[in-house]
Amino acid sequence: MLFGVSKTEANDTFHYWIPILRDILPSSLLEQVSSNESELLFVQEVLTNFRLLVDSLEQPIYRDSDQKEQQKYFSGKKRQHTLKSLMVGIPEGKDIVEVEVGVPGPTADIKLFRKSQRKFDKSQPFSGDKAFQGGENITTPHKRKPKRELTQQQKDENKALSSNRIFIEHLIRLLKIFRIASQRFRLKLDTYEQIILTVCGLVRLRIGSLVLPT
Repeated sequence: MLFGVSKTEANDTFHYWIPILRDILPSSLLEQVSSNESELLFVQEVLTNFRLLVDSLEQPIYRDSDQKEQQKYFSGKKRQHTLKSLMVGIPEGKDIVEVEVGVPGPTADIKLFRKSQRKFDKSQPFSGDKAFQGGENITTPHKRKPKRELTQQQKDENKALSSNRIFIEHLIRLLKIFRIASQRFRLKLDTYEQIILTVCGLVRLRIGSLVLPT
């Protein structure tokens, strides 16, 4: 209605551009250098100088009519059927380093993190929230034990960690500016990964971490 085209034409145009944008707008830094092994190894080495930020996000989907599929995607945390993704970013939110997209909502954050972690150097340090406790090379907030309070030092460390991690939340917020990445996903689930990765590429273009060749 806004652009004077039919639903069919809008749908065809949308699906025509998705593969083109995916080709020219890598969704993450690691994807950008993945085709060149020497560049990939160089980037992986350079990244070890930073404590990368990690966080997950969930997006609602429509409930499937099949009972088994309902159970597969039902997230107890969100109390609805969702798809979960993981984002890894550089400190201060200057770039999206890696993304894992579109696993069933009930998937544990730590499980998704361990899958993504294989793409980095073994010594790569990370920073995450309490959902990532138990992971290797990842700093998480101190957890208060039963009947015991956190020390002032632990509280200060938690506060500093939270201040640094806000930048990954900022990247996720930029992703969710695109309504297709924030509202209930209305398209077929087999298109979800490519669409969200396309949005990640557009976010990288917007924040200036991805420069198109002239």
